[in-house]
Amino acid sequence: MITYNGDLWGSLGQVAIYLGVMLAVGIVVFWRGRRRRSTTLILDMALSLSGWWVAISGFALIMIMIKAVTTNWVELDGSGFAVPLPADLPCTEFGDASGPSISCSPAAMARFTVVNASGGIHALAAISQTCSLIVSTLPAALIAIICFQTLRGRAFHRTVTRALIVGAVVLLVVGIAGDLLSDITSTLAVREAFPAGSPWHPDSFVLSASLLPVGGAIALSALAAVFHQGIRIQKERDLLQQDTEGLV
Repeated sequence: MITYNGDLWGSLGQVAIYLGVMLAVGIVVFWRGRRRRSTTLILDMALSLSGWWVAISGFALIMIMIKAVTTNWVELDGSGFAVPLPADLPCTEFGDASGPSISCSPAAMARFTVVNASGGIHALAAISQTCSLIVSTLPAALIAIICFQTLRGRAFHRTVTRALIVGAVVLLVVGIAGDLLSDITSTLAVREAFPAGSPWHPDSFVLSASLLPVGGAIALSALAAVFHQGIRIQKERDLLQQDTEGLV
């Protein structure tokens, strides 16, 4: 996921730079392919872009590890818990207002930073961020494997099927674990900042897990079954061709 903080146009500009770099890579690959009269331009572009995606993710992983051991602060997601609204905030109970108003209910902090967090919080945050990075990089890695095998003339090969099955398991386990770890880490970090007895101390854990990893795992499993069926059909065709040549 590409995330930038700042004013609207500044954030849009940073996103545009990131996408522009990827577009430039695609244009260079396309231009080189046209010069070589390549018949696999789309596969070449997909392989190059997915390779860059994986490389950038590798750099991001290194940065996560460095930040975990060199900084005294940690950035967290606050969607896993709710904090009380300030007492002087003008708000109304849900359903009592006659016009637009803010409901007087606990609010979640979208993103927050805890300074001087413990080593355990740093470790949990690094693991949670790594899980998110793995989930976001997995599609690129699978695309790279499929394109590489196809360019070698081995589109229907056991390597592709195994990669899809492993990808489905990784997406299911790591995706759900990442969501749960993010909520757990955020709540523990706030408990460190606001000890028991503080009005801001979260008494309970609010855990949530997206169904996207489940749907993605099902989709990858179905795609693995399609490739497995392709392997079987290819073997039957090769055997039939050998038998035909033997008769001739």
